[in-house]
Amino acid sequence: MASSILLKLPSSPTPPTTTPSSRHPLLRRSPLPTPTPSPRHHRRHTVTCKSTNNDDDKTPTFLDRREVLLGLTGAHGASPPAPPPSTALPIEAPILADCGAADLPPGASPTNCCPPLKTSDIVDFVPPPPWSPFRLRPAAHLITDKAYLDKFALAISRMKALPDSDPRSFKNQANVHCAYCDGAYDQVGFPDLELQVHNSWLFFPFHRCYLYFFERILGKLIEDDSFAIPYWNWDNPEGMKMPSIYTDPTSSLFDPLRDAKHQPPTLVDLDYNDVDPNYTDNEQIDHNLRIMYRQLVSNARTPELFMGRPYRAGDKPNPGSGSMENIPHGPVHVWSGDRNQPNGENMGSFYSAGRDPLFYAHHANVDRMWDVWKAINKKRHRDFTDKDWLETSFLFYDENKRPVRVRVRDALEPGVMRYGYEQMPLPWLKTRPQVKLARSTKAARGKKLEEHVEANVAASFPLKLKKAVSVTVKRPKVSRSAAEKEEAEEVLVVDGIEFNRDGYVKIDVYVNSAGHEEKVSPGGRELIGSFVSVPHKHKHDKKEKAITTSLRLGLSEFLEETGAEGDESIVVSLVPRKGKSKIKIGGLKIEFAS
Repeated sequence: MASSILLKLPSSPTPPTTTPSSRHPLLRRSPLPTPTPSPRHHRRHTVTCKSTNNDDDKTPTFLDRREVLLGLTGAHGASPPAPPPSTALPIEAPILADCGAADLPPGASPTNCCPPLKTSDIVDFVPPPPWSPFRLRPAAHLITDKAYLDKFALAISRMKALPDSDPRSFKNQANVHCAYCDGAYDQVGFPDLELQVHNSWLFFPFHRCYLYFFERILGKLIEDDSFAIPYWNWDNPEGMKMPSIYTDPTSSLFDPLRDAKHQPPTLVDLDYNDVDPNYTDNEQIDHNLRIMYRQLVSNARTPELFMGRPYRAGDKPNPGSGSMENIPHGPVHVWSGDRNQPNGENMGSFYSAGRDPLFYAHHANVDRMWDVWKAINKKRHRDFTDKDWLETSFLFYDENKRPVRVRVRDALEPGVMRYGYEQMPLPWLKTRPQVKLARSTKAARGKKLEEHVEANVAASFPLKLKKAVSVTVKRPKVSRSAAEKEEAEEVLVVDGIEFNRDGYVKIDVYVNSAGHEEKVSPGGRELIGSFVSVPHKHKHDKKEKAITTSLRLGLSEFLEETGAEGDESIVVSLVPRKGKSKIKIGGLKIEFAS
């Protein structure tokens, strides 16, 4: 086992000052005391976190805002073109009064995911003053302080006891995730485009803001301005079990809709394929640590690789997830949910995930990884500076029941928001993926790989991924210098991933494995990454347009460590672990990204 590393996170700058606005101009309807979902006047076809039973509507025609405003041309899709730097197209906070019925999967109990409209007054987010109490989020597996645990359980109990008319209630807080993920909101100005906070560069900032307000509401309910929620430290061997504080059936932290086979002392599988592996605990820990290195280092050398693809106003949702959102975020969701429920409720489906208190501990660690990633390599690992990202905004209710508009730029530094994380060792930083297959000469390797491709490729792109396929991909440039590698990462692009969201989808991507994929463990270097889609089972009309997205994986470390830097091409193997015969792949290519 590799030795542990304790990474000191940087201190945060002094908070900027902002001025609250008196009224949001877009909240144009009178507030209703107990709203019901409004009927949708359109249908969503491309969101990844929803489902629909309406089988009569036709696929809408989309107009690109850039074409309307600027006369630009080009197609929407998995790889939308970047607008000129002077073009500001941030996604705006949704209009609360226009919240409609979410598209829930079959078997889900009827749910109104919209917030209760208590007031039309929206204020802009103002960071807490620098002298306000600092909230230090503890590692859940280390909590032994009975006073803290009692306080946490009391806060959740009081939140659960609030009436449905209170936007701070546990039910309404859980529904925040449902509304932003399952089709309750449109993009402002684009009524035929859904607002989606997954599968793009919005993933990290949205969930950071979500947890921030959730935490402050809990503190308000127990009159403790320093109260902090715990995080599930699944990247550390000691924290890889489901935290025991959540498994007491008498506690408000307990949720009965969890997988009974994954209770402590079972270790979480960060590469979960919806099948329980037969690894020993030491093997599972080793795999998990190498997966963490792959996702936080090898596959995270640029902001876009780590955080996800750009997503601007007028774009279709789901341009592409970052490394962290794919794994371990997705598999931990599915691993935790109840396999006996129709949709893996609660954690295993996005519409219901917020109903489990464990969700907030899981996402607290995801949020922690954002800061860890930036501290690992301060030169390369930086936030986006794109104004469209920085000015994107969301709406949340705060601890005083006020709707607050918060922008991404408000949520870049936890210290400014007056919270942080108990520091824990990062053993995965020295636990690189291992080369599993024997190295060979360039000529021998090329011949062997080409023979494998000729014997296994059954169709050209686009292809239906019914079984594992291998494809030769030409590299634009070989034997790059150290300076060139520092300047830009070589990236494998799996484009046009198309599927219907009727279950857990997982594709493992191998390079130069030559038909020996099963010999490569989850921590093997030849497994360069995975595409993961958290399930939403639903009925599809044959006319309905499938979800289309993309996957980007870093290649530089793999090429160096396997001796393939001088090869003119690589052989990529796509192995469908879940969702066979339901996935189409549009193409493969290699590009450079800085």
